[in-house]
Amino acid sequence: MPVAPIEPIAPALAASPAIAVIGLTKKVADASGELTILQSIDFTVQAGETLAIVGASGSGKSTLLGLLAGLDTPSQGTVRLAGTDIFALDEDGRAGLRKAGVAFVFQSFQLLSHLNALENVMLPLELRGDGEAKAKAEAMLARVGLASRLKHYPKYLSGGEQQRVALARAFVTEPPLLFADEPTGSLDAATGESVIQLMFALNRERGSTLVLVTHDPSIAARCGRTITIVAGRLV
Repeated sequence: MPVAPIEPIAPALAASPAIAVIGLTKKVADASGELTILQSIDFTVQAGETLAIVGASGSGKSTLLGLLAGLDTPSQGTVRLAGTDIFALDEDGRAGLRKAGVAFVFQSFQLLSHLNALENVMLPLELRGDGEAKAKAEAMLARVGLASRLKHYPKYLSGGEQQRVALARAFVTEPPLLFADEPTGSLDAATGESVIQLMFALNRERGSTLVLVTHDPSIAARCGRTITIVAGRLV
C-alpha cells in the first residue's frame, strides 16, 4: 500500500473538505456473534469549522473519533482527510498523514511521564526535525500560562496544568486538524471551564479545524455545528 508523504496537508484543505466521512460502519465480534458500533455514517467538515460529536455513553462517538483520525479501521466505508482516503494507506501511511497535520487532545492527557513539560511540548516538533523546537515550545507553554513550570514533570503538575501542557503540545505544530476526546472529562468544573476556554481561544488563533467529542452540552454549544450519535447512527 502507498505511504503518505510527510508534507503539510493544510494546502489541500483549500480544494477539499477537511474531513469527508462516507458510509462509515464499524462492527466487532462479541459473544452473540457481531456487534454494530457505527452504522452508515456520512458527513463532511469544512476547513476551519468546529464540530461537536455528542451522544450517550456507549453510543459510538469515541469510536467515530478514532476512525476519523485513522487510529482504528472500519468494517465498511472510508474517511478522507484533506482529500486523502486514509484507509487506502497502510499504518505507516496513516501515521505519516497524522504527523503532517493532525493533533490530539485526550481526556487522560497522554503526557510522557519521563519528560518534563517543555520536553513533552517539544517532542512533536523534534519528530519533524524543527530546529526551533525549544523556542516554540517555550512560547506555547507561556501562552497557556505555564512559563514557570517548564521543568516540572507531569506527576508534579495538577490535572489542569497537565491538560494545558497537552493543549500546548497539540497546538505547537499549528495543526490544520485537531481532534479532542472529552478534553475536560478528568477535570473539575472550574478547571475544565478554564481549559475549554483556552482550547477554543487557541483554535481561533490557529484557525484549525476542530472535531470535539463531548457529553457536555455547554461545550458542544460553543462549536459551530453539532452532530448526535444514537446507538451507532447519526441523527
